[in-house]
Amino acid sequence: MRRDFRLGSTAALMGLAMLCGSAGAHAATPADVEVWRLDCGKLTQWNKETFSDTFSYQGEKQSLTDSCYLIRHNQDYMLWETGISAAGAAGYSAAGKPSAAGQPLVQQLSRLGLTPDRISFVGLSHFHRDHTGQAVEFSKARLLIGREDFEVLKEKRPDDIAPWLKEKANAERLEGDKDVFGDGSVVMLSTPGHTLGHYSLLVRLRRFGPLLLSGDLWHFRGQVGRNEMADGTADRAAELASRDRVLRAVANLKAKLVIEHDIADISRLPPFPASAR
Repeated sequence: MRRDFRLGSTAALMGLAMLCGSAGAHAATPADVEVWRLDCGKLTQWNKETFSDTFSYQGEKQSLTDSCYLIRHNQDYMLWETGISAAGAAGYSAAGKPSAAGQPLVQQLSRLGLTPDRISFVGLSHFHRDHTGQAVEFSKARLLIGREDFEVLKEKRPDDIAPWLKEKANAERLEGDKDVFGDGSVVMLSTPGHTLGHYSLLVRLRRFGPLLLSGDLWHFRGQVGRNEMADGTADRAAELASRDRVLRAVANLKAKLVIEHDIADISRLPPFPASAR
């Protein structure tokens, strides 16, 4: 059926043209986005077999990095992951998983002239304590975390996220993807499986190109393309689907995939205090 849409007046037509012109101008001015990778600790000579439910890596050991990322969006800042704290590293080591905390995030940020209150958002891929360890230092920020993972933390009540467990705290419990700044430049992608509320992060940079930080979908580059899961995986089928989503996104966007725990892989980004833009 043919429909005839008409504007009621010349004024309405002019208003529509002005609105379209304004939207076009906004779209033509992408945000200035910058990423720094930060040292948030080390996981030393862990039993590599624990990263495979298909019995790979018999008798092998694997050292991993614990990386965090600072994202600047114009004048706003976001932390992605907060690494392991000294207490968390001690706890892992006592459980037979040798670990060490990195230089405190607050000290690293001070080298860029930033104080904790400059951080607007803290985004966590999931609730494990090698990712939540220093979140408490940024209690004025808005916490972004998957709904299911937040519920786990509410039950465990760790000191790491104590500021966001209070009533009416500044926390957003995510379901589905989250466009952090509303312009598509920084998007938390829902990638459940490792935990039920797991997320990965897509950052679109002007010169560097799209960057995809994988959270814990994989723990080292050699796992990519292998259908094996770490001990404690919450939902194997969901993680396979999430991995497929991320790899397709990387191919379609021609993005750089960074496995956050892989010591060599994170070198795709410049060493701190240099940044990618």
